Amino acid sequence: MDDFVSESESDYASYWRDWFISSRGNEYFCEIDEDYITDRFNLTGLNTEVQYYQYALDLITDVFDLDCDDDMRETIEKSARHLYGLVHARYIVTTRGLQKMFEKYKKADFGKCPRVMCSSHPLLPMGLSDVPNSKPVKLYCARCEDIYNPKSSRHAAIDGAYFGTSFHNIFFQVYPTLVPAKSVERYIPRCYGFKVHAAAALVRWQNSQRDEMRRRLRKLEVESGFKDAEDEAELDDDDEEEEEEEEEEEELAAMDEAEGAQQQHAAAAAGTAPGGVAAGGEGVH
Repeated sequence: MDDFVSESESDYASYWRDWFISSRGNEYFCEIDEDYITDRFNLTGLNTEVQYYQYALDLITDVFDLDCDDDMRETIEKSARHLYGLVHARYIVTTRGLQKMFEKYKKADFGKCPRVMCSSHPLLPMGLSDVPNSKPVKLYCARCEDIYNPKSSRHAAIDGAYFGTSFHNIFFQVYPTLVPAKSVERYIPRCYGFKVHAAAALVRWQNSQRDEMRRRLRKLEVESGFKDAEDEAELDDDDEEEEEEEEEEEELAAMDEAEGAQQQHAAAAAGTAPGGVAAGGEGVH
């Protein structure tokens, strides 16, 4: 709206769609044909999803003539942007809409894939949900078949429902020649120029799968035959305790044997002493 501050309200209204498309942050949108947006059949069901629906539609179609204050105008303006986005999701899957998005795709208006192996392949906007105000817009790369966040925070604030979950798939079905060859080139880990041995990667993968299986079994409280570090530590502790108990028992047994030997020696000594005394006594008498 800042670009039209010096313009009259009528001039502003007559250029609403041009202003919306040219505004910073709206580069992902294409211009909707007037005959499409004025056909009420194409707007079926949107009147229940947009506040001040009729005023918002009048603003988009350049027939808005309501004399209102700034707050009301701002509310209607917000509703008009939301209505335009919902209509946009329907328009871009039509023949005319696909053609316009095709032109933007060729110019890479939606950005390029940040993945190095994709060699800056153009991206397409898409939504993760068709429900408004649930998921922001994402960017789809047909070469690596992955999705990315927009670089700009202005684009990241766009509602993903304004593009929908089916647009990018329909786009490549209508234009099959644009489907790129899948990226078979992959990054190869190296240490000082030598490839990391594949067996090491396999072992890491096996260990991660085994750990995940253990976690699932523990969560389900299922007895398993796996022995992990914790189990081994518990076994080691049990072994140490058993060894300590055995050592204590051996020490106690040794002490008992020593005490028994001492008692036998004492008893033997006590048995010889009285005889000696008696013999000595007889010798005295």
